[in-house]
Amino acid sequence: MKTRISSEKDSPIVVGLDIGTTKICVTVGRRSGAKKIEILGVGKAESSGVSRGVVANIQKTVNSILQAVEEASSQSNVDIKVVNVGIAGQHIKSIQHRGILTRRDENEINRLDIERLIEDMYKLVLPPGEEIIHVLPQEFTIDNEPGIKDPIGMAGRRMEANFHIISGHVSAIKNIKKCIDNASLEVQDLILEPLASSEAVLDEADKDAGVVLVDIGGGTTDVAIFHEGIIRHTAVIPLGGNIVTEDIKQGCSVLRNQAELLKIRFGSALADENKENEVICVPGLRGREPKEISVKNLAYIIQARMEEIVEHVYYEIKSSGYENKLIGGIVVTGGGAQLKHLVQLVEYITGIDCRVGFPNEHLAKNEVLPKTIYDELKSPLYATGIGLLIKGILAEEVQEEMPEKKSVLSVREITEKGNKEKGFFKWFRDIIKDGNEIDDESYLGKK
Repeated sequence: MKTRISSEKDSPIVVGLDIGTTKICVTVGRRSGAKKIEILGVGKAESSGVSRGVVANIQKTVNSILQAVEEASSQSNVDIKVVNVGIAGQHIKSIQHRGILTRRDENEINRLDIERLIEDMYKLVLPPGEEIIHVLPQEFTIDNEPGIKDPIGMAGRRMEANFHIISGHVSAIKNIKKCIDNASLEVQDLILEPLASSEAVLDEADKDAGVVLVDIGGGTTDVAIFHEGIIRHTAVIPLGGNIVTEDIKQGCSVLRNQAELLKIRFGSALADENKENEVICVPGLRGREPKEISVKNLAYIIQARMEEIVEHVYYEIKSSGYENKLIGGIVVTGGGAQLKHLVQLVEYITGIDCRVGFPNEHLAKNEVLPKTIYDELKSPLYATGIGLLIKGILAEEVQEEMPEKKSVLSVREITEKGNKEKGFFKWFRDIIKDGNEIDDESYLGKK
């Protein structure tokens, strides 16, 4: 058994599970110091059962999850049972909605009041086959006083709030949960991947100034726009690094694995940044002559597709209404952010400042992991995995601070409980904790 040295022995150990299109990544860690995260273990497996962020083959996905979990578990000496899972895919939608809560008591507004308002949002009627994933409060209005970001501690009877509500297809959510169940794991929380990535690569100053997070993954490109510390817009674009690889495969007539290597080693998002006479020699298939590929032509193929992806991102920025309020610019992360000259291409198309987001700011110095693995974690590739870990740790800390939250059942929990008990009154009795028995007939006025 390996021993771990940590000053944060009481901080809970949390696990993040990033089910991506190209890789499945498991991160194990806990809080270390005020704002740092200590990574205890990481596991990675090739993702062969996921297409464009959505599970397409249950068994292949389960096998990849088990492989990544086993690697992370052996590295961290943690028996992994509960995970915080990322969700993405083109089925993700977002809407704005307003909620109102009239309070009966004269006490100060507390976190429980906000939770009740959030729970009300879960009762929204959505189109058939859709389910709410996140309800994110934006700004509050207390007794007709607008623009309040944090109402806790204030006095007021009427509390209103604008909400950013994120939903997804029930079938896609069920397939993810089925994969987790089949891998003998339990879902602690389902987290939208761009929200997780934002925790890893953005700080509060970025979110206050106004910033666009663009997470370019294998199957999708996730967009999240923040302004004045509040999330304003989210979108999932069904294009990512894999479609660039397919373009190279078709355009250069090479195998897919060769196309992926060409993209990683010699790829560029701007053709004009490459010399005319640079040539790559690719081995021929089954003894055939080697193929010569111009680096500039390779860049033209990549640039065409990356321009399309960036145009989609720019459309989302314009449709959000925050195009002229982004002092923090654009932050690109994810595996696609490693493409050379991508920052210049984004700035050229959008006219907005751009930088690559690295998750290393949140990582504490590590004495457990080998240096090669620790250095690899600083790559934009791991932004979502580390972000899921941070989200899980924050949720644990909120739970510790506010144990009364356990008494507020979510709509989904109530529905599941009601279905299991097969009757309203049976589970309603369970909610009543003061020991008073309710007779069903007398309650209905039949007695």
